[in-house]
Amino acid sequence: MDIVGLIIQLVSGEVGGNIAGYFMKDKNLGVLWNSVAGLVGGGVGGVLLNAVVPALTSGGSLDLTAILGDVAGGGVGGAIVMIVVALIKGALKK
Repeated sequence: MDIVGLIIQLVSGEVGGNIAGYFMKDKNLGVLWNSVAGLVGGGVGGVLLNAVVPALTSGGSLDLTAILGDVAGGGVGGAIVMIVVALIKGALKK
């Protein structure tokens, strides 16, 4: 994995976490924690996507398919981690 792909995944994860928080008002952690969870999810989602489908991530190249793969993996990973963290936080409050 190259650094450009990782940066794309982290930024996409941050955006994905904040979008998930925006649309799920009851699970929203606030901008800071949505961003933190999204960053973690973006990194993890990108690594998992790279392991499962290496053709979709940027393995040193910056073609459109690789960039879109990095964005999708990071964004979806960020949203999923933000939702999981929100569910765990909600369960601990009870």
